[in-house]
Amino acid sequence: MSEIAAVPVAVCQFAPTASRADNRERIAELTADAAARGAKLVVFPEYSSYFVDPLDESLAANAEDLDGEFVATLAALAAEYAVVIVAGLAERAADGERVRNSVVAVRGDGVLAVYRKQHLYDAFGQRESDWVEPGELGPAATFDLGGLRFGLMTCYDLRFPEVARSLVDAQTDALVVPAEWVRGPLKEHHWTTLLAARAIENTVYVIAADHPTPIGVGHSQVIDPQGVILAGVGTAPGIAVAVVEGETIARVRATNPSLRVRRYAVVPHDTVPGGAVAPGAPS
Repeated sequence: MSEIAAVPVAVCQFAPTASRADNRERIAELTADAAARGAKLVVFPEYSSYFVDPLDESLAANAEDLDGEFVATLAALAAEYAVVIVAGLAERAADGERVRNSVVAVRGDGVLAVYRKQHLYDAFGQRESDWVEPGELGPAATFDLGGLRFGLMTCYDLRFPEVARSLVDAQTDALVVPAEWVRGPLKEHHWTTLLAARAIENTVYVIAADHPTPIGVGHSQVIDPQGVILAGVGTAPGIAVAVVEGETIARVRATNPSLRVRRYAVVPHDTVPGGAVAPGAPS
């Protein structure tokens, strides 16, 4: 990370639908708007390529490959506006029955990083795993822009602090969190609290884009390494823009060196060094 690095970022809060063409058109409009406001990184929600509520078999029918029309559109927009775009993709899975809930980071010359959601939303009465296969554990999904490193995670992953910490262990300066944070009792409180917590405990920026109401909670935000909201959207569709600064990260970490003094590492739950099964893990 360079101390003089600074990247203007935008979170674009919109409601993807069951029309893939309409979603691409809306993303094009929002990207143009965000770029006009100076953004160099433009972040869209989870399931930006296709979304229905509740999830059903149409998800697999409308899934795409990484070389499909959705990613090609993102690349064309990224080239036209000289930005990097991050968005949620319903990616085709091998069995053709479920999909991968993926997040792609795309530049004008192609895909920079892909993250496939590791923790599926089987909670609060929902069963995402009926329609989505979990992403494999593997190297952190990161990309570099403007002297800073950005790491990808998704929605329900916020409830698992190890995901964010593993990205920080990969030298990430900002967490990028596309989401469809479903509304419900205390859900808005959980969303805003967890976003701030991930920023504070890791001394990183958090860049989060959600669906608006009535399905999502909204409140897409850019949060600094002390948990302060720099820019945000309410519950309606909209865009918020802020600047991610390397100097700010360095200053916060000099005052609060919690990453440097910590005494625990993050390892996958199902294995430990040497390949043995971790205590308490399913065998």
